[in-house]
Amino acid sequence: MVVGDFANEVDTLVIGSGPGGYVAAIRAAQLGQKVTIVEKGTLGGVCLNVGCIPSKALISAGHRYHNAKHSEDMGVTAEGVSINFDKVQEWKGSVVKKLTGGVEGLLKGNKVEIVQGEAYFASENSVRIMDEKSSQTYNFKNCIIATGSSPIELPSFKYTERVINSTGALALKEVPKKMVVIGGGYIGIELTGAYSNMGTEVVVLEGGKQILPGFEKQMSKLVEKRLKKNGVAFHTEALAKGVEETENGVKVTAEVKGKEEVFEADYVLVTVGRKPNTEELGLEQIGVEMTERGLIKTDKQCRTNVSNIYAIGDIIEGPALAHKASYEGKIAAEAIAGEKSEIDYLAIPAVVFSDPELATVGYSEQEAKDAGYDIVAAKFPFAANGRALSLNDTDGFMKLITRKEDGLVIGAQIAGPNASDMIAELGLAIETGMTAEDIALTIHAHPSLGEITMEAAEVAIGTPIHIVK
Repeated sequence: MVVGDFANEVDTLVIGSGPGGYVAAIRAAQLGQKVTIVEKGTLGGVCLNVGCIPSKALISAGHRYHNAKHSEDMGVTAEGVSINFDKVQEWKGSVVKKLTGGVEGLLKGNKVEIVQGEAYFASENSVRIMDEKSSQTYNFKNCIIATGSSPIELPSFKYTERVINSTGALALKEVPKKMVVIGGGYIGIELTGAYSNMGTEVVVLEGGKQILPGFEKQMSKLVEKRLKKNGVAFHTEALAKGVEETENGVKVTAEVKGKEEVFEADYVLVTVGRKPNTEELGLEQIGVEMTERGLIKTDKQCRTNVSNIYAIGDIIEGPALAHKASYEGKIAAEAIAGEKSEIDYLAIPAVVFSDPELATVGYSEQEAKDAGYDIVAAKFPFAANGRALSLNDTDGFMKLITRKEDGLVIGAQIAGPNASDMIAELGLAIETGMTAEDIALTIHAHPSLGEITMEAAEVAIGTPIHIVK
């Protein structure tokens, strides 16, 4: 006999508790819906547990260690600096625990029911939620699917103790002496930065012609240059072919620009992308339309072709970004409540927590030209900013993309310290239809990195103060 076979009734069921799911659940509850959220793993999903948050914690620890060892220019020298990696991992775990605990508190505070288990669609209005011991039917009026994504596993690089994905890289019990990273995208480069700052000798194998292919070449070159100073070796147009595990490590075979090479290391980290978690949900049972890649097709309100089923985050088209998922979660919840909310990705930022940080929002220079805009691309260097000089961190620039006819801000790119924080002002500028003059006339605190935004706006309108026109 199936335990708990009497169906529970809810207004909105949310499947997945990552930054898309838990935000959707809270917003739906705020809008008066009776909400249940289902999670098969740990609350907070990939982002909080094995993604955004723990990776930034490792990156921060790496920076602290590297800066302690390399601040002679500022007159600061330190002896006997070392890493207790057990303590680093313990601290990283405490950060994750605070945030996941916070998510649980927020859900309960908004009267969202939390259910542990795996959901499988039985019909357009019901799922079965199963754990190891029981199965329970939930009937719902509307459902938001927010199941996220998983690392892609290459057939010739099956995951083991030495062949690892990003989750494995965040859970290592030691700082590797040597590591091979397959894939020079944002995940590979962020983890390369973290471990190279802790002393790991890293080799990056990238199949394309440049690392961080989603960013302008001038931006990715800055990151490459900084990482090379840390001893990182880069091989572009490199095809990883196979791996042989040795007694204490791995031998990775790759074809680099047509020539076969072998790289030995303690671990090989595979970061070649992620796949949507849309299998084993029973979506085909209820006729939800999907792409060949396994992504769920949705409209501007995140609604699928099944009118009461919504999908958000990594499982629909667009970049796999936590803040995109959160944004879509709010839209879906509001759409269910009958509001006219719909998605608009014009001002969605993308950030890499590399060294230096990279951030972009809106159009790049080339994208704006391709879209037919007559533009001004105004650049201002971090090296001309007093705060950057006092931080001894002057590599980088801001580029502001404005429409020539009226100065409307339509895009921005930043490479430099705190780019991840600075990009928000430019996103707001695009979202609210500001011009370069509006930014230039806004008084920015001195000395601050924020002044770079004002200075770039002044370049755009032809009145720069701190660089010669």
